[in-house]
Amino acid sequence: MSRLKDKVAIITGGSQGIGREYALRFAREGANVVIGDIREDQAKEVVQEIVAIGGKGLALRTDVSKEEDTKRLAAATHERFGRIDILLNNAAIFYDMELKDQSVEYFNKVLSVNLTGVWLCTRAVERYMKRQRKGKIINQSSTAAYMGNAGAVDTSDPEVPSPAPHYSVAKIGVSGLTKYMAGLLGPWGINVNAICPGLTLTEAARRIVPEDMMSMLPMFNALKCALQPEDLTGTAVFLASEDSDKMTGQVLVVDGGMIMLG
Repeated sequence: MSRLKDKVAIITGGSQGIGREYALRFAREGANVVIGDIREDQAKEVVQEIVAIGGKGLALRTDVSKEEDTKRLAAATHERFGRIDILLNNAAIFYDMELKDQSVEYFNKVLSVNLTGVWLCTRAVERYMKRQRKGKIINQSSTAAYMGNAGAVDTSDPEVPSPAPHYSVAKIGVSGLTKYMAGLLGPWGINVNAICPGLTLTEAARRIVPEDMMSMLPMFNALKCALQPEDLTGTAVFLASEDSDKMTGQVLVVDGGMIMLG
């Protein structure tokens, strides 16, 4: 049975990696999928894949750090499909992350997409969900939010600034924002939860993380497995479906049993 039959889902950052897998899985579960992404051509290719499996989709160029873009994404979705049932805030600077850029400007840029963008997209769709008195908002956090860098600190030169923890700070912010928005939107019948993936074997991760570290990943989790993008989609479907109607403000860790938050 299709668990998301005829639901309308917006997925930001759905043109590649984990976002693409979310989009395809939601389509297979019966949802109409709208992809908001700065990579418009890639997003259109994913929509073609959705159509090929019998689904309906729409791709819109969206910079989630720009409020007008997020408003346009929500309005276009509502105009095309008549409602918005699900928002999956997946878009983030990761694949293109400039690890050597330690400037304040870049720190703020990462936060503007990875954290503020989540808030802006939520604000853009909430008015439609409030009218329905129902909706599911799913945020993408990361176990990077909960892991320190102890043991990997260069103490040779006190004049060298500490590396910018922009990505991790943004993701702990997403976890916090999830709880705040759950409280604010719960009375309207809107559930807000988050998925907190461990390091996942995407093209982006292979670009950012050293190969030897990637190969050792299974040694550090309880299930002794490497996480694939499709491994996260079941949790997303659960949070988007009626099965999670009485659950809100939660951060679900999917990492094979590595950090095991209690």
